[in-house]
Amino acid sequence: MSLITNIQKYSIHDGDGIRTTVFFKGCRLRCVWCHNPETQSFKKELLYDSEKCVGCGGCAAVCPNGAVKMSGQKAVTDRAKCTACGICADYCNRNLREIAGKEYTVNELVKELRKDEMFYEESGGGVTLSGGEVMAADIEFVEALVKKLYHYGISVTIDTCGHAPYENYKRILPYTDTFLYDIKTLDTERHKKYMGAGNELILENLEKLSRDGARIYIRIPVIKEVNGNEEAMKAMIRYLQEKNIHAARVNLLPYHNTGSGKYLKAGMRYEGADMHAPDREEMNHFVELFRKAGFQDVKIGG
Repeated sequence: MSLITNIQKYSIHDGDGIRTTVFFKGCRLRCVWCHNPETQSFKKELLYDSEKCVGCGGCAAVCPNGAVKMSGQKAVTDRAKCTACGICADYCNRNLREIAGKEYTVNELVKELRKDEMFYEESGGGVTLSGGEVMAADIEFVEALVKKLYHYGISVTIDTCGHAPYENYKRILPYTDTFLYDIKTLDTERHKKYMGAGNELILENLEKLSRDGARIYIRIPVIKEVNGNEEAMKAMIRYLQEKNIHAARVNLLPYHNTGSGKYLKAGMRYEGADMHAPDREEMNHFVELFRKAGFQDVKIGG
């Protein structure tokens, strides 16, 4: 079984056509602007909206671990004691509590994903496996899943940050149509600062995937404070050319903070508040840099 945080229907920014995107739980990077902080941990965890709590006390009364206590008119949760059993969520009459992470078997997941086969066929879409980091999940599960989807003729796209053993990529490559591959910065020290780990493995895996014939869409989150300048974009272009990376498409993704509201629910602090997206003129200029370098399919956004 594997932990899934969300199965998002009718996705149009996670690969070609209309897709269903599966968000696996767990990632070894800690990007400061992560849009899905609830997918970072490899374990189930409690999310709750403390600001909207009215202090009914139902959650505190049923918690079997004494993790929830009343403080004035608010319920306070001790995350160190919480086992993410979900009982408090069942008793929250305002639905302010939920458990991030639901266990699925391969067959259960395939059954759910096949419900949208008609949309895949009509649009040239399919299933995208994302996260978190799907390639850091149980590879036995992931391989069995993509094999079954392949058997049913369902296109599979892998959305990856590249920070996982290359053996995992090799195992699913025969059953995968496209890799959405993130490159955030070529500077390993900057990568450590903003992503929590160096980029050596990520770049090594990208080069190997390209050599092994994978269809790759390069995706570059563009943040002014990290890589949103001409020098950084030209460095990206030189790297892709010098390493002979066969990029079928390049997506330049302007920074946004739409996931920032999730951090409070997960008991985390959002570190991307002082970051900004380049303006439209700058983004268009970056697109032109890639096109002049010979990259034909370059787009702003997913």
